[in-house]
Amino acid sequence: MRIAMALPYAGSGFRETAARLVDYERAGLDRVTVREAYGWDAVSQLGYLAAVTARVELASGVLPLPTRTPALLAMTAAGLDHVSGGRFVLGLGVSGPQVVEGFHGVPADAPLARTRAVVGICRTVWRREPLTYRDRHYRIPLTAEDGGTGLGKPLKLINRPERDRIPIVLAAMGPRSVALAAEIAEGWEPIWFHPERAGQVWGGALAEGAARRAPALGALDVVAPVHLAIGAAEESRALAAVRADMALYAGGMGARGRNFYHDLMCRFGYPEEAGRVQELYLAGRRQEAAEAVPEELARAVSLVGTEDVVRKRVAAFREAGVTTLSVVPTAATHSARVDAVGRLRDLAGPFG
Repeated sequence: MRIAMALPYAGSGFRETAARLVDYERAGLDRVTVREAYGWDAVSQLGYLAAVTARVELASGVLPLPTRTPALLAMTAAGLDHVSGGRFVLGLGVSGPQVVEGFHGVPADAPLARTRAVVGICRTVWRREPLTYRDRHYRIPLTAEDGGTGLGKPLKLINRPERDRIPIVLAAMGPRSVALAAEIAEGWEPIWFHPERAGQVWGGALAEGAARRAPALGALDVVAPVHLAIGAAEESRALAAVRADMALYAGGMGARGRNFYHDLMCRFGYPEEAGRVQELYLAGRRQEAAEAVPEELARAVSLVGTEDVVRKRVAAFREAGVTTLSVVPTAATHSARVDAVGRLRDLAGPFG
């Protein structure tokens, strides 16, 4: 299994974190991902990481798809792939109305159609073919009938990309979006992955997408985000972090009746608890909301416990089809976090 690690969203400690990545590389880290919500942009940080790392893959985890034009996403990915020597992975997601409409001021509409269009446009750009695309959402080039000047013409990328197919990982949770990821992307990443219930939640969608998948794409890379803590002494801190994270998303990243993360917690089998978490979080009682996340669920979607427990959980994730574990180490010190990644590398076995 591949071992990835998610860096914090942003903050004053980024340069220090980046300088320490060499330790994680030595410990066996395969990929580092940088998230983007409404802090610093992920692209600037990924460019910085390209200069201070040598082997590890660099991934956006994820770029909100509606916030950039398709051609800009393609150019950005090609640029990051170039400066990293072919190590970039383009993680994309539609995000949600709270971020897309509330912060960027663009519509959060037609997620499936836009995702399919953007993936196709990116691959056209990377192949250096003249870019033409027309549907109800994207019209390239823009004609006079579309409200343009009529002077635009199909263009192709001037620079020659490092690769003509950069891996794309789609973040998705709903059945239709998961089926789309399994059909058109190199990888798929949900917000949480419950090995024992993944089949009942996503099995049908994954099979539907796989049936339409082009053989050239190869096997789907299934990416499971997990908090990581090995050792009984680390359990309390780690579980608190997992529960706080789940409360933030299921409680605060959306509104009543329009929260995809809340819906996923329900689909995992916790509808009453999800309702309680949302109620508390929206009332401003965040600590109580975190405590309302069932410990059983927090343990199921993470790698927390003794080495024997973590070994069994790694086996469960593998059995459920996971090929990449994207970890958030929660130990108190840098050396302990590096040690946890190294121990996980041994438990997960070599990749490649």
